[in-house]
Amino acid sequence: MSKSATLLRFAFLFVLSALFFQYSTAQTGGLTNLSKAIARFDALSSGRIGVGIYHIESGQELYYNENEPFPMASTFKVAIAVQLLKKVDAKSLRLDSLIAIQPTDLHPGSGTISYLLDDPGVSLSVRNLLELMLLISDNSATDMCLRLAGGPAVVTKMLQNNGIPGQRIDRSTLKLIADFVGITLPENRMVSIQEFDELEKKTSAEAQKKAAEVFAKDQRDVSTPRAMTQLLLKIWKGQLLQPASNTLLLDIMYRCQTGDTRIKGMLPPDTRVAHKTGTIGATTNDVGIIELPDQAGNVIVSIFVKDATKEIPEREKIIAQVARSVYDYFLFFSPKK
Repeated sequence: MSKSATLLRFAFLFVLSALFFQYSTAQTGGLTNLSKAIARFDALSSGRIGVGIYHIESGQELYYNENEPFPMASTFKVAIAVQLLKKVDAKSLRLDSLIAIQPTDLHPGSGTISYLLDDPGVSLSVRNLLELMLLISDNSATDMCLRLAGGPAVVTKMLQNNGIPGQRIDRSTLKLIADFVGITLPENRMVSIQEFDELEKKTSAEAQKKAAEVFAKDQRDVSTPRAMTQLLLKIWKGQLLQPASNTLLLDIMYRCQTGDTRIKGMLPPDTRVAHKTGTIGATTNDVGIIELPDQAGNVIVSIFVKDATKEIPEREKIIAQVARSVYDYFLFFSPKK
């Protein structure tokens, strides 16, 4: 190789290295700026936020308060769904099996079963219950799914066995809501929704306020932003379930009917998002996977708001702003693979 050709080659490599350095710096600066934007939203939240972000195609990730536990509220239903479907994969449970609904299966909170199915003799399939749990966050369906999945300890063990130690499920939705409003449930006995309502009426406003304060500090039924993001990543990659079950789970999450003003709130109307919401007391959450346009890939976002003094619509706005910032960054600045 001639001297001039060698010099030209080194010049080309120098320019290429310089461009790569500038590009890498821009990417790092971009994530730094995104983190700063999230910190600003945290300051506006009237509480504390936790965020997990993972761009699936490039592997770029960013966390805010990544290892801090946040109350999951109904986002814990994703883990319950995984364990339930694991039993389907193991052929110890069938999606078309009919489950008879008893009066004590009807629980307070979100959903419709408790208000529509008050006649004896009604049965729903396991798939019906799974869809109700994830589509409209039905609490009665959730506790039936949790029971079918093996209970809270089994779901938590599944998470731990799959490398997700920062998330735990400890209670049914009935027990969780009872603790929140200050109700002591009878030992070893399920209660009907009518009995629950009577117990709540007997609980003073002062007792309920104190219970809510204790609930906010409870370390049960919590997840770190990193743990929730890892759970969603393993679902996306098909590392937890057989292909048919994994496809079903994502399909239901794409059709989720709650939380249109959260992750999806400021995104273009046609944006596909597979997600699950959660709300209780001072907590408002949304976790899911955003499908980006223009072959920009898919990005996981786990957004938690806790200890908030602002009303739910204001918390939802914070979630929407974080999600839009993530969407814009990975659409316009992230490397596309």
